[in-house]
Amino acid sequence: MNVVTSDDSVGILPNHPFSNHFVVIGYRDGAFSTIPKNCFRNWLDEEATIGTFHIGRCSGLGVGSIVKYDGDAQKLVIGKNVAGGMRLKFLLNGQHEMRSISMTMFSLYGNGLDNCVMPQYGDTVIHNDVWIGDEAMFLGGSVVESGCVIGARAVIPPDFRSEPYGVYVGSPARLVRFRFSEKIRERLLELAWWDMPLDWIKANNGAFLADLTKDEGRALEMLAELQLAKKRALEKTRAAAVQD
Repeated sequence: MNVVTSDDSVGILPNHPFSNHFVVIGYRDGAFSTIPKNCFRNWLDEEATIGTFHIGRCSGLGVGSIVKYDGDAQKLVIGKNVAGGMRLKFLLNGQHEMRSISMTMFSLYGNGLDNCVMPQYGDTVIHNDVWIGDEAMFLGGSVVESGCVIGARAVIPPDFRSEPYGVYVGSPARLVRFRFSEKIRERLLELAWWDMPLDWIKANNGAFLADLTKDEGRALEMLAELQLAKKRALEKTRAAAVQD
């Protein structure tokens, strides 16, 4: 299995307090991400040995979650700051051809038997700062945009596309509301705070505790201040890199 993360990773932390239940990946600023043990499965419910899984910093899937690979045609991409609940299921493909006489996989029986090439979904992508409730199920080719909430036991259908900062529930999942007003959603996407290190978040932690739904005007002012703070931090980092 090909597990990929950002280049500031310091590798697996075998002595982390969560390591009994997770593979814990550490990062230079002290952040970590968690992958539940026995997460990657194939169609025989054995450990998947091929396929690509990308996980961003500060992200994790809950205990009992599985990612089912039928081959290496699809990958699952988990962005940054994704909070995944327990027993999530990501079924990346597993399709059968429905346009032919039979959907049976005749090639499994040998003896020269053959069947149609199985259809393939695209990659499944969960963007940044997404909260996924327990036992949600994702079918192949789905894309969940940043800031979304996926309700417990929701079923995300094949080739699903969400709106940023939407709240989705049900089977199949449907949009029930947005977390914030349109102006605030636009400003949050522009801010992309998840690209910043934990030290920056600590320096601006008060803003992360504010209720953005209480006063839109004040919320927009605060997000503009954060955008400026991010710009200054990035300029400082670039200047330090030039001096080195």
